[in-house]
Amino acid sequence: MGSRNRRGPRRAAGAAEWAGPLPGQAAGEVVAGAVDALVLGQEGGGVDLAAARLADTEDDAWARSAERALADALREGAAAVWTRGWQPAEAVRRMERLLGPTAAAATAGAAAADLERHPSPSVDPRWSAQVRGLGVAPVDRGSFLGRLCRDRGLMRFEAVEAVLRTLAALRALPPLQHLMPLPGRHRPGHGRPLRRGPVDEGKLARVRALLAKAESTEFPGEAEALSARAQEMMARHSIDRALLEEEPSRSEAGHARRLPVEAPYEEHKAVLLHEVAEANHCRAVWHSDLGMCTVMGFPDDVDAVDLMFTSLLVQAEAAMRASNSARDRAGRRAGRDFRASFMSAFAVRVGERLVEAARTAERAAEAETGRDLVPLFAAREREVEAAVTAAFGELTSSRVRGPYSEDGWQAGRAAADAASLASRRPVDGR
Repeated sequence: MGSRNRRGPRRAAGAAEWAGPLPGQAAGEVVAGAVDALVLGQEGGGVDLAAARLADTEDDAWARSAERALADALREGAAAVWTRGWQPAEAVRRMERLLGPTAAAATAGAAAADLERHPSPSVDPRWSAQVRGLGVAPVDRGSFLGRLCRDRGLMRFEAVEAVLRTLAALRALPPLQHLMPLPGRHRPGHGRPLRRGPVDEGKLARVRALLAKAESTEFPGEAEALSARAQEMMARHSIDRALLEEEPSRSEAGHARRLPVEAPYEEHKAVLLHEVAEANHCRAVWHSDLGMCTVMGFPDDVDAVDLMFTSLLVQAEAAMRASNSARDRAGRRAGRDFRASFMSAFAVRVGERLVEAARTAERAAEAETGRDLVPLFAAREREVEAAVTAAFGELTSSRVRGPYSEDGWQAGRAAADAASLASRRPVDGR
């Protein structure tokens, strides 16, 4: 699993501390000055003075002007973040992680407001689906601060300060790879379509039925057998797609999707995603400081990784919660070492199971078609590797290090053996 690290801006050496807004300064200038100061790491009284000035409601005209300035800055801040490759759900998660739920709500509202600026046909449906999924009203120029105060239980000064800090954090977000058109630039029917051939829809329907049954059964043994069979069929579907193409296409091999991988135990969750990606002929790149991974590969394979990882992560976390009541050989309750080892073992064992299921499908396909699939998948994986290198350059790999618990490791492997390799969740627009 490759990884990339980024660092945010540092305070400029010798930068003069911002003293705060000047008398008579326009609201937009006050907002800009406060955000600039925060970006430079200046946490002094100037920012507090600006927040107090913007939160002042004694003068109705000023209060309206301040709210408009903050709303406009949020919309513009969101639009600027999109140009650096961020998607709405990613920006909201990042603000939640950095600053908390108020910043996340403000960012979500800004994304919704920005979406309203564009005609629906000019917005990628996946983008629209993300914004709708946030479930937040758009930031408006007349009442969003009051709504933020009511929803979050804040004083007006606190809401203003949170918005200023959100604006500074949005500005500091590093660039990411663009994975879909910006709002306003989507052109339905334009661009090079992905190559598709005829598929066995009956087979896909059987896969979905197996996944649904595996998730609904109360018997772990039955769930394991059903889900293993479903994974084999998903692998066979990928094989059938590959056989339909004479040569792998690098444009398709570079299909990418970013998935959240967040604390706690984010390193171990990233390993789980790496194992799922490898088993499905994809690659995962961990953005360790951003709480996400980019999965790159052929479109159907990326879909499979998304579905499988999401399902397995839910199962792993549920099994780990159940293990919290367990005690180790010394009679101690399961602690962080136990849980970290649990997640590591779960990831490794699940990877083994996924590879076993994929190889079973490949052997069956080779027997049926009389074709050696090794060169086929080797060529596809070379294209994926080339696409990853083109997108990210040189990557580093590292082992997950930390305390070890034998009891946690064994419990994690047992949970992985019982895990259902399935999910009924439809692939969403990411």
